[in-house]
Amino acid sequence: MSEPLAERMRPHSLDEYVGQQHLVGRGAVLRKMIDAGRISSFILWGPPGVGKTTLAQIIANKLETPFYTLSAVTSGVKDVRDVIEKAKNNRFFNTASPILFIDEIHRLNRSVEEILYPAMEDFALDIVMGKGPGARSYRLDLPPFTLVGATTRAGALAAPLRDRFGIVFRMQFYSPEELMLIIKRAATILSIDIEDEGAREIANRSRGTPRIANRLLKRVRDFAQVMGSGIITDAIASHALLQLHVDGLGLDAIDREVMKTIIYKFNGGPVGVDTIAASVSEERATIEDAYEPYLMQIGFLSRTPRGRIATKAAYDHLGIPWNSERTQGLFDGD
Repeated sequence: MSEPLAERMRPHSLDEYVGQQHLVGRGAVLRKMIDAGRISSFILWGPPGVGKTTLAQIIANKLETPFYTLSAVTSGVKDVRDVIEKAKNNRFFNTASPILFIDEIHRLNRSVEEILYPAMEDFALDIVMGKGPGARSYRLDLPPFTLVGATTRAGALAAPLRDRFGIVFRMQFYSPEELMLIIKRAATILSIDIEDEGAREIANRSRGTPRIANRLLKRVRDFAQVMGSGIITDAIASHALLQLHVDGLGLDAIDREVMKTIIYKFNGGPVGVDTIAASVSEERATIEDAYEPYLMQIGFLSRTPRGRIATKAAYDHLGIPWNSERTQGLFDGD
């Protein structure tokens, strides 16, 4: 069976990995840990789509150690017990220091957290068998392993869980130059003809995020095959992304709706995120995880103790007149 497309596009080594040089560049702390072959449990914190899972898999590949993934959204105690069963049968913990990766770890169920605490501290799992007066507690010793957690919201991690990790590594948005390299690599894998300026146009509108860059590349390819010669040029990419309602800074229809809601309905803010979410019919978590980080990164949105505020840069980008008098005092007390 051929490898899934998503896996083919994912880098498998540090040589193929682009960006995050503050983490994996020569001399960086995480790179030193990888090169030494000594990885303690850690958190990868960053926006969605910047490569947290990919980086964890690359580390496992580099160390030639098993890699097992759980999602905090869907995993419960039963899933952890399945891992325990694999440990007992030597199917998972059969080599030194395997990596257990938990995505969206800030959403981990409290009962699962309680199981992980002794596993991280003592490399042991306490299991209660039975119910009522006849219940018994057993301790299963485990070989050393590394727990890697990925989160978009480090502040939402339970303090007892966060304190058990050695370090939190912050992953950043990518530069357009880095995204160009990612796009051109993906184009080679997908057998897409793309000019440098076409790749640059897609990169500039990808919100600093590889996942979005790869998605836009495939959409622009479809457009080039139908409306053009099949080659992605600057003009083809620009026209295709315009049809997809992605503007020059990578803002889509929901980004613009969020900003216009703050400006028109709430006079530019401050306004609470729950109110914004209700106004645009999105979940609060979606606003906080998928939209706010980039809007703040490009200076369109400010988060204050009183709520979210649209900045002058947002007004200018949307072509809305800016009233400087209205904003006087809004940032007082920050």
